[in-house]
Amino acid sequence: MAPPRKIDLIGIPLDLGAGRRGVDMGPSALRIAQLGGRLAALGYTVNDRGDLRHPVRETRPTGNARKKYIRDIARVCRQLYRASDAALESGSTPVVLGGDHSVAAGSVAAAAAAARRRRRPLGLLWVDAHADMNTPSTSTSGNVHGMPLAALLGPEPAELASIGEVIPAVRPDRVALLGIRSLDAQEKTRVRDSGVHLFTMSDIDRLGLSTITQRALSLIGRGRADLHVSFDLDVCDPAIAPGVGTPVRGGLSYREAHMLMELVADTGRMRALDLVEVNPMLDTHNATAELAVEFALSAFGQRIL
Repeated sequence: MAPPRKIDLIGIPLDLGAGRRGVDMGPSALRIAQLGGRLAALGYTVNDRGDLRHPVRETRPTGNARKKYIRDIARVCRQLYRASDAALESGSTPVVLGGDHSVAAGSVAAAAAAARRRRRPLGLLWVDAHADMNTPSTSTSGNVHGMPLAALLGPEPAELASIGEVIPAVRPDRVALLGIRSLDAQEKTRVRDSGVHLFTMSDIDRLGLSTITQRALSLIGRGRADLHVSFDLDVCDPAIAPGVGTPVRGGLSYREAHMLMELVADTGRMRALDLVEVNPMLDTHNATAELAVEFALSAFGQRIL
């Protein structure tokens, strides 16, 4: 079954989870790059729902240094859960415009609830240079954008892990991480022991992006699963995507990222998409936001011919 022909854009200019400022301008950068108009040109009905309310960092206390701003982040993620859930309930595909990657705690939880209503499993494709599977006890920074996948798998950080009606939101055997090349020391142990499917850049170098992506989608998509794609722009090499807060050399090339999203489109099962960690303060002429828009178009079916 093809994904719905309606798309809801949901901006979430949250930067409390990140260590560097600037990703709060990501939704505006994506709109400036004409995301809505270019999706509409593919034949979709696009509704831009605007930006969710969010706290300003300078007005909020840091709180627990092991999970900074966690209460404020959880409140915003619960807002996003409700907005994404409403979009899915109406038959639309929510496209979340981040913001830092902590927002996925809300968007993926909503996709899990929608999949349950449809009596489908949920497969999660986590496209990122980082696993984001730290917990407050393993994180060296306390930055929550390094913890959302840990929360979705449960049980920590509890403030994010408790969002929604499906807890934990995802099963480890239904999660594939793709493009990974930077893991914290204690995080490595958690990833190995978790049961998720991990595909590093070394795997992609050896076997090729197409083979790895198809393998990942097959593993998480079995049984007619719905698919949530959470795409962090730092998965791309900083030579093509300079506008991210945590760049790591050796990432996906322009064509590899397009191929990945084209293969996602081929499944016909994508029900939700996150575009996160675009940081215009570190970008050049909005190049990274424009890349994100191009990759989104591929995920929604744009082809060369």
